Parts: sequence; C-alpha cells; structure tokens
Amino acid sequence: MTAIEPQPLVLCEVEEAGVARVTLNRPKKRNALNAAMIAELSRHVARLGDDPHVRVVALRGAGGDFCAGADLAELAASRDLGPEEGLAQAQHLGDVFVAVRRLPKPIVAVVEGRALGGGCGLASACDLVLAHQEARFGYPEVRIGLVPALVMAGLRRRVTESTAFELAVRGHTIGATEARALGLVDRVVPGEAFEPAVREYLADLADRPPTAVALTKRLVYGTEGASFEDAVARGAEVNAVARLTRECREGVDRFLRHKDRS
Repeated sequence: MTAIEPQPLVLCEVEEAGVARVTLNRPKKRNALNAAMIAELSRHVARLGDDPHVRVVALRGAGGDFCAGADLAELAASRDLGPEEGLAQAQHLGDVFVAVRRLPKPIVAVVEGRALGGGCGLASACDLVLAHQEARFGYPEVRIGLVPALVMAGLRRRVTESTAFELAVRGHTIGATEARALGLVDRVVPGEAFEPAVREYLADLADRPPTAVALTKRLVYGTEGASFEDAVARGAEVNAVARLTRECREGVDRFLRHKDRS
C-alpha cells in the first residue's frame, strides 16, 4: 500500500488495486465530527477525486464505531456565535455531503458500531452502505433539542417520507437489519465474514471500468426529480458518450471475440 500523507484526524491510503481507504480517526470520541476533521475529510475527498489511480473510496471509522455525529463539546462552545457564523459552520459539513455526492468515483460507507446523527448522515450521503450485522443507526438530535437538518437531504433520498419523519422525531436507534429493510443500508454482513466480504466487495467494484462507473453515477443522480421524458433523454445522451469511450469499444470487442469462440 502507498500512504497518502496520513493526517491525525483522517487517515487515507490507496491500495494498488485502486481502493482508497479513508478512516475517521478520533476513536476516543467515537469519531465525532469537529471542524478540523470536517476540513481534513473535505481535502481528502477533493484529492481522491483527482487521483487517476483511485477507482473506489471506502469510508470507515477507527476504533469500532463509524461516527457518533457532531462533536457536542464544540457545538456547546459555539452556542454564542451569531447566525452567520453558525450557518457557515453548518455549511462546511453540508459541503462534504455534496462533495461525496459529486465525487466521480463510487464511495462506500463501511459501517461498524454506531453511525448516529451527522455520522449516519455521512453514511447515507455515500453511494453505498455496507454494515456489520451489529451496527446501529439513528438520528438522536431531537433528544437534545436539535434538528437533523443537514442530514435530511440524504435521508429523504434513501427512505420514504414517513420513515424519515419517524426517524427524525423519535430519535431512536435501529439495527443493521432494520436499516437495510428501510433502505438506509445496502448490504448487511455477518461479523465473522465482515472484513473478507468488505475487501471482496470493494475489489469487485474497483474492477469495473471507471469511466462507465462515473457516467452511471452521474446519470443516477442527474435524473433525480426529472420527468420520465427528460430522464430518458438524459440516458440517451450518456449512452452516446459511453459508446465512444475506449472502455466500451474494448469491452464490446472482447464480448464478440468470446461469443465467436463459443
């Protein structure tokens, strides 16, 4: 593996297979998000987006938990800020969610332990979520008088309106199996098979042609809210672009050669 300038709060390394592993690294704070960690995470996401060697990004937490959400000590210290400064601080985390969505490579949240509040929002902002069978998810902000506001955009795109409302206003935590049934999680992996299964999943995803994957991600999110007609038109445009790529030409040729031999 080749290290990419590991930082104290966010670690990042890229494997030869093209998998970048980004790790939230405040285990004693259950990887709670403070301003410094958010800034480092933002820099890493931007850097990986430009790295031609990276095909897949895996985001996880150190020390047994994915992320406990916002750092409440920092939140308490900022209570006397004016509305403009408070908005700026909130927007920094929102910008990370947007950057994750716009990253041209798939980003997979690998969740163990707790993913709560902003941490659950960070996971749901990713393209895919792999969860350990003992992982826990939830938005407990309401219990201390907060609103899960920044995370709502990602939450509403993964679950139904009423489910989002219940999760937000009850503030309860749910297990990985229930989260999978609701749509918060894409795959639940048994504990004894977790690490091998995660490695296999990431390697398989990294093996896909990167341009086709990037175009697929852009299409999936680009047709959100579009009419059926506009979505079909957008699909036709992407199809025309994909046909011209070297990956597509070589892939079709391989298929035809294999078909001729069979």
